[in-house]
Amino acid sequence: MEQSLFSVFLDSSIGGWGLVVLGAGLSAVLSCIGSAKGTGMVGEAAAGLLSEDPSKSGPCMALQIIPGTQGIYGFVIGVLTLMFSGALGGGADIQGMTVMKGLQYLFACLPMAFGGYFSAIAQARVAVSSIGLLAKKPNDWSKGMILCVVVEFYAILSLLSSILMLIRLGK
Repeated sequence: MEQSLFSVFLDSSIGGWGLVVLGAGLSAVLSCIGSAKGTGMVGEAAAGLLSEDPSKSGPCMALQIIPGTQGIYGFVIGVLTLMFSGALGGGADIQGMTVMKGLQYLFACLPMAFGGYFSAIAQARVAVSSIGLLAKKPNDWSKGMILCVVVEFYAILSLLSSILMLIRLGK
């Protein structure tokens, strides 16, 4: 009886490890894509303002940095996933990583992967608008920063959700 490639994947530890690596990778890559897109959007808006008024570079940089945090969070979840699964540090149980366990690691990474991607872009939109606020009312730019922090809260919730699930899986 010949086995299909799919059934070999499901029955082997290779499938479980593949899912762990997929989860870690998605967390880092999607969050970093969102951050790259977001910081780029804010950088474009800031460059326009700075061409007119270079003295506003400090607040512009602060607003541009904010959507970049999601990429850091996604990277942290990727590394924690590899650590808790045993893939980093040499403690990997090659035979013990079932597909079901691998799926659990993958699902633990998804809040940060998607939360990081979407919140970085949403936060960038707020930061771009805050650049406009900085241009028109320089003394009120911190209000725009506060608006950006509200979106950051949801990135932090995504980070905490993934961390809590990974801690549970690591026990």
